[in-house]
Amino acid sequence: MSTEMTLVHHLQAISQGVEAIMSDYTEDSVLFTPNGPLRGLDAVRDFFDSFIRNSPAGLLEALRVERQDIDGEVAYIIWKAEPYIKMATDTFVIRNGKIKAQTFAMLS
Repeated sequence: MSTEMTLVHHLQAISQGVEAIMSDYTEDSVLFTPNGPLRGLDAVRDFFDSFIRNSPAGLLEALRVERQDIDGEVAYIIWKAEPYIKMATDTFVIRNGKIKAQTFAMLS
């Protein structure tokens, strides 16, 4: 699966729940957050489970990708979910259809 196809799947999976999101990761995946790196499926699952569970009603429906760039194995997005999230960015390193590494930062 290409970098673009994996990114498209990941963005669609956000509205489908944690298990759909987790299909894009492996035990070797690392998610870099403002609170430090999260390694492996359990840590990444906990992050997304908490993010979705603690998001206000309507946040996922308000999510809009403002910019998307892809170069080889690397994808970068800028997104927002106003009025909840003013701006957020994610960078992905995708290999063999799976997210190997991801960075995440946001301004709320």
